[in-house]
Amino acid sequence: MFTGIVTDIGEILSREAAGEVVRFSIGSRYEAAGIDLGASIACDGVCLTVTAVEARGEGAVFSVDAGPETLRLTTAGGWDAGRRINLERALKIGDELGGHLVLGHVDDLGEIVEREDGPDTVRFVFDAPAELARFIAVKGSICLDGTSLTVNTVEDRRFSVHLIPHTLRETAWGERRVGDRVNLEVDMMARYAARLAEASRLG
Repeated sequence: MFTGIVTDIGEILSREAAGEVVRFSIGSRYEAAGIDLGASIACDGVCLTVTAVEARGEGAVFSVDAGPETLRLTTAGGWDAGRRINLERALKIGDELGGHLVLGHVDDLGEIVEREDGPDTVRFVFDAPAELARFIAVKGSICLDGTSLTVNTVEDRRFSVHLIPHTLRETAWGERRVGDRVNLEVDMMARYAARLAEASRLG
C-alpha cells in the first residue's frame, strides 16, 4: 500500500523482454541496502516487485518484472530507456499518511487533453474512461502516475487538477504533455461508497 507521495524520480535504464514478461532496470536515489528483494515499489503508480538490486554511486539500480496484464493496462507497456517515472516505497506502519491510501493497482489509463501553464501552477485536464468517471468527484482524491492529487473540476468524463511548483519539481509531472496517457487509480473510498449505494438499491 502507498500514499501517492512521490519520493524519487527514477529513470528507465533498460527494457528486456523474456517471453511474456518484460524486465525493467530502474535507476534511483534510493539506497541499495534499504531495498529488499521482493519489496514493492510504485513505479508511476504501478505496484511492482523488486527482483534484483545493486548499488550505483550514491543510489541504486533495481529491477522489476511486468507481466502481460500490467503491460496492457498501464503505461508500462510503453516504457523505454530514458523515461523518467515517479517512485514511491511501500507504506510502513507508523509512516505519515500525507496523501491518501493508494493500492498501486491501476484501474485504467487517462489522457491529458489540456495543459495550462500559469505563473504559479500548472493546470492539467484529463479524459477519464467512462466506467471510472462516477468515482471522480470535486475535492476528491485521485492517483495519477503514482501522485496523490486533488480533483478541482469535473464535467462529464473530464476532470482537472492543479500542480504546485514543488510537485512539478519533485516528480516527473513537469515533462507531461497533451496527448500523454497516465496511470489512473480512483480513490478506494469512492469505490466502496459506490458499491454500498449499489448494494442498497439491490436490497
